[in-house]
Amino acid sequence: MATTNEPADPLAKGIIPTAKQSFADLFKWKQRVVVTNALGETHTEWQSPAPLKNPFSLMALLSARDWIYFFVGWFAWTADAYDFHALSINTVKLSKYYATSKTNISTAITLTLLLRSVGAAIFGLLGDRFGRKWPMVANLLVLGALQIATIYAATFQEFLAVRSLFGLFMGGVYGNAVAMALENCPTEARGFMSGILQQGYSFGYVLAAIVSLGVGDPIDSWKYVFWVAAGLSFAAGILRCLFPESKQFREAKASGKHITATDFWAETKDMLAKEWRMCIYCVILMSWFNYYSHTSQDSYTTFCIEQKQLSNDAADRASILMKTGAVVGGTIMGYISQWFGRRRTIIVAAFFSGLIIPAWILVEGERALSVTGFFIQFFVQGAWGVIPVHLSELSPPAYRSTFPGLTYQLGNAISSPSAQIVNAISESHFVRGRSGEIVEAYGPTMGIATAIIVVGIISTTAVGPEKRGREFEGGPIGTNIHHDEEKGGDSASR
Repeated sequence: MATTNEPADPLAKGIIPTAKQSFADLFKWKQRVVVTNALGETHTEWQSPAPLKNPFSLMALLSARDWIYFFVGWFAWTADAYDFHALSINTVKLSKYYATSKTNISTAITLTLLLRSVGAAIFGLLGDRFGRKWPMVANLLVLGALQIATIYAATFQEFLAVRSLFGLFMGGVYGNAVAMALENCPTEARGFMSGILQQGYSFGYVLAAIVSLGVGDPIDSWKYVFWVAAGLSFAAGILRCLFPESKQFREAKASGKHITATDFWAETKDMLAKEWRMCIYCVILMSWFNYYSHTSQDSYTTFCIEQKQLSNDAADRASILMKTGAVVGGTIMGYISQWFGRRRTIIVAAFFSGLIIPAWILVEGERALSVTGFFIQFFVQGAWGVIPVHLSELSPPAYRSTFPGLTYQLGNAISSPSAQIVNAISESHFVRGRSGEIVEAYGPTMGIATAIIVVGIISTTAVGPEKRGREFEGGPIGTNIHHDEEKGGDSASR
């Protein structure tokens, strides 16, 4: 952002004053920024956002090395998303295969999302202390093995057990993938690249739907979808093995700072003590966002089959077009957020997704469902396209692998019952289909829930902080902060 040197009031302190200041700043085009000069002195000033740049010129800012790191992070996130959506897209087939209800099948989604937060904590912290590379490699290879184990699960209980383990290892991918992809991006390009990165999640869904469409209607055809999932995870893990650690982590390690378990936990406690308000805010925000995506997409294929009475193939085609809208919207909105602001972009996208809800659930037929699905996911994932860079900018610098992954996965844990809730309510409430017969009420359930979530996202974002344009290069990454502070304190006392 261009510096205007126009002084601004300092950042407010305390929850209520900060919320009031953030809400007021939402209606000011310039952004309140804390600036640190070469002497370490800080002041607050208003800065105007830089004009939007041609997206191709933004992509040109990345070197070949930057692109390689970005692609590996994006591909890992895409494989992770495919792994997850392979189950939700095949809910109807799995319920028939294991002779149980769709609500019971969605229990596997709940367990996966619950345990992702545990995996995020473990592997995110390992990523910050011991590097991004090997924790991510371990995650992806084990995920591939667990996809194969899912295929050979003979009973529903075995299926749930394997999916629980799957969630544990799945949780470690997101934080390390985001850190790897965005740490090397120039500041001006970060909003645009964040949008592209986040759409790895939607692209994973599209790939899973394409494979599901290709394997056809047989009940056990879901197994082929999971075989492809295993191959993608193995490929992503092997690909990550071919590249070194991030530049930031290697520089921190080369500086001679020792990484010990004692310092590690001390630094974590220090971070929570200093940043607990930010942690709580981001967990609340990510809870809303995870409810947003899982409620509007996880049961969409089931909605098309059970309420709208489409065939499996037609439902898969509608799902593919729906998430194509997500890919487009997330990329565009992430790009715009660099100029329009992170919070304003989220609020506008959420507002328009709310307006589309009636058309989304009331239309009939594959074509109409595909069109309305495209546009609602354009805005749902448009809001999501801002999240990777927004979380990274809000993160304490030394915890940029842990913080986004952990807050994202804790939000996942809180929202983990979303698919199960949608299925349980829909299977116990009924509406009339277009032919007059009684059908399960997936549309009204998803529509009402999504409307509530939209209000929650807009309200939470409006009173939250924003640090658009924050430099990633200036803070310590994977360094021994606690140890340094103790040494600094000892020196000052002498």
